Parts: sequence; structure tokens; C-alpha cells
Amino acid sequence: MTFAFFLLTVLGGGQSPLKKISFIPQWFPQAEFAGYYVALDKGIYRRRGIDLTIIPGGAERSSVDYVVSKKADFGGTWLSTAIQQRAQGLKLVNIGQVIQRSALMFIVKKTSGIETPQDMNGKKVGLWRGDFQLQPMAFLRKYNLKVKVIPQPFSTDYIDLFLMDALDVATAMWYNEYHLIINTGLDPDELNTFFFDDFGLNFPENGIYVLEETYRKDPDLCCAFVQATIEGWEYCFEHHEEALDIVIKHMKELHIPASRVHQRWMLERMIDIIQPLEKSVPLGTLLPEDYERVAQILLESGLIKEIPPFEEFYKKCR
Repeated sequence: MTFAFFLLTVLGGGQSPLKKISFIPQWFPQAEFAGYYVALDKGIYRRRGIDLTIIPGGAERSSVDYVVSKKADFGGTWLSTAIQQRAQGLKLVNIGQVIQRSALMFIVKKTSGIETPQDMNGKKVGLWRGDFQLQPMAFLRKYNLKVKVIPQPFSTDYIDLFLMDALDVATAMWYNEYHLIINTGLDPDELNTFFFDDFGLNFPENGIYVLEETYRKDPDLCCAFVQATIEGWEYCFEHHEEALDIVIKHMKELHIPASRVHQRWMLERMIDIIQPLEKSVPLGTLLPEDYERVAQILLESGLIKEIPPFEEFYKKCR
């Protein structure tokens, strides 16, 4: 070892190179994913030894497909999706459950007369497709409701249907479509809301997933990514406006329309559903009871044939 190389090593120049990895969330940049973008821009990933590229998601880019095809190392998806994939033989593992409480809900106008689940019987109910149907359908089965299902587009066009009473019941995410609906001029006092987690149907949504082989190859890297992401979210908790600046910057880079008012609402609601109800539960934890609840509903719905073992599905990093 030369003296010059010795000095570089002692002074920190001999640190290991950053590991290049990629992550794809389910959608384009928005406050729903603020923790990732904040951790990226604030250098938190780099401090954990990670050179991260965030690949924008969207309707044309399935995060699961990207992880499976190894176009991305890490991906964000819903717990229900990942359980289905695991039950079908795809070796996905959860290394961090970012969202703890479901934000999916039904919204009705008070003028509809719907005050209880039973009042929805015979009504026109708007449902999205895919994972978004699992909780609503479980809700309808739980209360033995017979309704007229109206396919609900993923665009905001359905809001007009709701406003014109073509839908009696609309499906919405608390951090997104609910806010858009009240911004049309409807007062929150004019609406009744049915959060599925209030009816024993909590399906935690976004989590962080990798292939099992990726985790086995470098569990320390996987955990460093989760820990940096959680640190990014913790920074968001304390610095809302700076977090919004970062998110909106990334939105504008992709020419995505950005309303600061709406993004602020989204960020505040995300913070609500990311933080565990029990303070003793660390951020990013997948609770066994949440896993079992979602898996059992999938089993009862015929969407999986058996429940994958929890200890094989979840690799705790915190």
C-alpha cells in the first residue's frame, strides 16, 4: 500500500462505492411517494451507500412486472397484489410496509339517504377494477348487499357521474379523489364516508417489494433501502413545505400538472396512514394480523388457493 493510498483510506477516500439500484412506484411523482423523492434529493440514500434511480410508474408500467423482469430492483405495490403474486408462485417478498391503514373508501351524498351500509342495497355503486375492487366487494359481501355495479374509470371523469347522481356510491382514495370531490364545491358536511378500515376491512396498501433472490443476495442493501426510505418519510413529517417543493419539482420535470393545495392534502393524509396506531410499532412494519386479514379475504374470494406463510413473505428490516 502506498502512503498516498493509505492517507486516502484513513481520510475516507477508501469508502466502498455506492451501489446502483432502481425503484419503481405505482404511479407518477406525487405526494403519495414523497418519502422516496425526499430521501433521494436530500442525499439520504447516498448516505446509506445507495445510488438510486426512481423510475416513474403509471398505467403503462406495472411495478410488479418491472421487478419480475428485473427492469427495476425494488417496486412499490399493494399488499393484496403481492400476496396474490406470491400465492401464484412468484417469489416476491415484502421488506417494508409503508402504509399501515387503508385510504380506500366509499363516498355518498347525504341527500341520497345512505347513512348505513344496509342503505346501499339496490343502489348504483361505482367500482374501480383490479385490486381496488377487493375491499369494496368484501364490504358488499359482509353486509349481504345487492347493488348495481357501475364500472368506474380511473380518470376523474367518474366524479362528474357522482355529481350528476349517476352514481349513488363512489369509490375514492382519501388522499386523492375525496379531496378532488370536495374541491368541486361540495362541503364535507354534505357527504357521508365509509372507510373500509372502520368496518374490519383494513387492507394496507403500498409496500416495498423485491424478488426473494435479490433479498438473499444482499439483505443489507435491501434493508438500507427501506431504512433510507423511512428516514425520507420522517423528514417529510417534519418539513411539509420542503417535501412539497421536492415532489412538485419532480412532477414538473415530467410535465405533470401540480396543484400545491392538492399535493399538500395528499401529503398530510399519507402521513396519517403511514404512522402506526401503536407507537411501539416501528414505521414500515407489516403486522401479521394485517397480512392474515388480507390473505383470508383473498382466499374466501377465490383469488388464491392457499395463504403463503407469513415468515416467507415478510422480511423485517427494522
